[in-house]
Amino acid sequence: DDDNILNTRSSLSLLSLPHLLASMFSSSLRRISGNLATAAHLRHASPLAAPPLLHLRGGSSDDASSISVRTSSAAAAETKYVTLDSPAPGSPFHYAFPVHSLEEAKKFYGSVLGCKEGRSSEKWQDYSLNGHQIVCHWVGDNYRCVDYYNPVDGDEVPVPHAGLALTVEQFHELAERVREAGVKFIIEPHLRFKDAPGEQWTMFFKDPSGNNLEFKAMTKMENLFAKYNVVD
Repeated sequence: DDDNILNTRSSLSLLSLPHLLASMFSSSLRRISGNLATAAHLRHASPLAAPPLLHLRGGSSDDASSISVRTSSAAAAETKYVTLDSPAPGSPFHYAFPVHSLEEAKKFYGSVLGCKEGRSSEKWQDYSLNGHQIVCHWVGDNYRCVDYYNPVDGDEVPVPHAGLALTVEQFHELAERVREAGVKFIIEPHLRFKDAPGEQWTMFFKDPSGNNLEFKAMTKMENLFAKYNVVD
């Protein structure tokens, strides 16, 4: 009887081995098929694969026609977005200022100065100023900047003001662009501190809300922070 039981167990073991191997092979195939199906679904669902175009609230139509939408999931909502510019190297500065009209600001900063638009709402809008973040905040239709003045190398300079230190080539390109747009210069483009360590090109003009802008270009950029006493 023991021999019969042993022979029966051996026979069952031999008979079940092919079934066991077939079952393992079938299970592996199902896992592989499932992985392939998941990968295919991810490729199809990826926002980077043939994404739709996003209609932007701001910026030019040329920008919108060539930029793809990305999707960010936060909580249960999806936010579609595009990136029109890259941050400046290092530590980009952030500057927020009041305006009386977002539409006028958009024409000026977006079209005249050529700044790419970032986030926006019904009350404010971001722009990239050479990779630095500036933000126009609507504060009321009657807002206009209140000017104060201070003499600098023979010019009555309006304060407050903000802007960029450009290269000399960028400075002259911007001056021509601003002039062609019909923007009035408060201080015409010219060279100040001639032959001094701080020699620089400078120009001043206003945005539509009266905010003052200065763009300058050091003739020697390494002297931007040269420390010495200037005699007015």
